[in-house]
Amino acid sequence: MNGPAFTRKVRVQVPATSANLGPGFDCLGLALSLHDVIEAWIEPGGLSIGVSGEGAGTADAGEAHLVVRAMRATFKILDGQPPGLALRCRNQIPHGRGLGSSAAAIVSGVLAARALTEDGEARLPDAAVLALAAEFEGHPDNVAACLLGGLTVAWTGADGPRAVKLSPLPAIVPAVFIAPEPLSTEHARGVLPDVVPHADAAANAGRSALLIAALTSDFGRDLDVRLGTLLAATEDRLHQPYRAAVMPETAGLVGRLRAAGVPAVVSGAGPSVLAFLASQDALDSTLRDMGIGWDISALDVDRQGASIQSVTPGSEGGTVPQGGTSP
Repeated sequence: MNGPAFTRKVRVQVPATSANLGPGFDCLGLALSLHDVIEAWIEPGGLSIGVSGEGAGTADAGEAHLVVRAMRATFKILDGQPPGLALRCRNQIPHGRGLGSSAAAIVSGVLAARALTEDGEARLPDAAVLALAAEFEGHPDNVAACLLGGLTVAWTGADGPRAVKLSPLPAIVPAVFIAPEPLSTEHARGVLPDVVPHADAAANAGRSALLIAALTSDFGRDLDVRLGTLLAATEDRLHQPYRAAVMPETAGLVGRLRAAGVPAVVSGAGPSVLAFLASQDALDSTLRDMGIGWDISALDVDRQGASIQSVTPGSEGGTVPQGGTSP
């Protein structure tokens, strides 16, 4: 039996993501305008990896490289490995900082392998891509936002991981405060309790609903009202209080920002911080007044999600967006 046929070369761009957003533990995600780009193509034999930017040291990982592992798993589902593989990564997303670098690597690998395999999209539809990426990641929140873009709500039911995409209003500027040192997700998850008080779970459910409303509903022109609502909506009792001991600088920064009226949360499992502001000027004012020394950027919401280009010799091809469906 003949194996699958492969196309020549693809380019995949994937956004950074911030999960949880405070109360939406393991279900809410937001795609941000910070991107990794990979190019992958089929070779007659062997494995070649090049990495520039963040995580440049992972180029020597070989088959253990996360993008390669995701590609191999996808090729296996599609019934065959290519004879050889080349991979080039240009990374902007910081590693180990709570901005979805592992989700970006997984999603880019799955989509690249699917795109390199002829009829791959028909044989591995979007819902299966989400399921495979979530299996690798261990939870669907980051991978859903990375795939779809915008604001996503993800869950796992009897038929596997699912997600819906929402469009946050443009009035609020997300800003990331990137921690100077990494923290593993496993370490951050290891401090979480197995059981939480019913009152805390109920409070988070209410705050999660309020947060979606605050990010997507038109409050008119009164940004102070919106920011005040976001400050209340980003309160969390399920994970941030427990993680404070392993990331005290993060907890301290979140506390200082919130005390100043800025809706701020731990980004994903940390240790970076995500805040919602009214403008770049508001960010500049916050930094001036608080003297924060971390690497800080005001970003846009990435509303497209992961995208693919088929690249052929002498032609750059066309972009095929992957953010238009809800697996």
